[in-house]
Amino acid sequence: MAYTIQQIADAIAARAFGNTALTVERVTEPAEASAGDLALLTNPKFAGGLAQGKARAAMVWPGADWQALGLEAAIESPRGRFGMSGLSALMDPGQHFGKGIHPSAVIDPSAVIGAGVTIGALSVVGPRAKIDDGCTIGPHCVIGADVTLGKGGYLREMVSIGARATVGERVFMQPGVRIASDGFSFVTPEKSGVEEARESLGDQGDIKSQAWARIHSLGSVTIGDDVEIGANTCIDCGTIRDTVIGNGVKLDNLVHIAHNVVIGDNTLLAGQCGIAGSTVIGKNVVMGGQCGVTDNTTVGDNVIAGGATKMMSKVPAGRVMLGSPAVKMETHLEMYKGLRRLPRLISDVAKLQKSISKRGSND
Repeated sequence: MAYTIQQIADAIAARAFGNTALTVERVTEPAEASAGDLALLTNPKFAGGLAQGKARAAMVWPGADWQALGLEAAIESPRGRFGMSGLSALMDPGQHFGKGIHPSAVIDPSAVIGAGVTIGALSVVGPRAKIDDGCTIGPHCVIGADVTLGKGGYLREMVSIGARATVGERVFMQPGVRIASDGFSFVTPEKSGVEEARESLGDQGDIKSQAWARIHSLGSVTIGDDVEIGANTCIDCGTIRDTVIGNGVKLDNLVHIAHNVVIGDNTLLAGQCGIAGSTVIGKNVVMGGQCGVTDNTTVGDNVIAGGATKMMSKVPAGRVMLGSPAVKMETHLEMYKGLRRLPRLISDVAKLQKSISKRGSND
């Protein structure tokens, strides 16, 4: 769909310059732009790419001399990356799932379907499920018994939501998301080697071979409003109470949230993070890729953890963490500097030992 420069600027609360009636249909990188594209140029270091493309208009960085760049029109956003949020939403062509309920969808007669709901091909909606107004459920999705899906929910293809889960409004789930699978909870008839090792910090005692018995998940999952969940991310049911995901939480691809976990509002977890059972994550926490948190612990509000950080004990609010096991980032950097100095230190000690040895032989 084509938009004028002025329409785009108005939609994203930005300023428009030049020929604001100029229309564009796509957003592209400067070097690949055609005459009908809007070049994305929010960083001056990529300005050279304009000469390789044919863009007549661009979204530029604050204070850019758009006329000197050879443009007919420009959009200036005070914060370019934030401007991209609104711009990408406006220009997104979508998944083309169509409208209404596909004839091949299987919907239990007791399910309640709101107004303006789209349900894709071969999807299944279970008994007593409630799908609120304006939801889109892509093809091959499964909505379990007694699930509640709030207004404006958007499920990409092959999402499954297990029984009794509650999902808030405007929740976006990428392909392959699995909500409300059983928690990984197993127990042995007698104390296991794992329990012995945790109590003794290493000694298993008398080793016995024991079978594992399943602890069923009686809880489900509760998800707040405005949550986004990445592809192939899994959130387990709680054992007795629900696993809880707060409002505004963003989970990347391949994240695993175990049973009984509670995640506070507006927390962001990057790809391959894993949160072990019964752990509480605070509000506004950010974890880089491949972070891990042990079970039955707490991570405070506003914690930031660099990629691959492994948090094995309680983390106070506001800390910036790095490493495995996790320590304050500044401490980790000092430790790393010390590690890099070790070869030189070993060489210096060896020279000192040789010097002392020679002196002793001379005596």
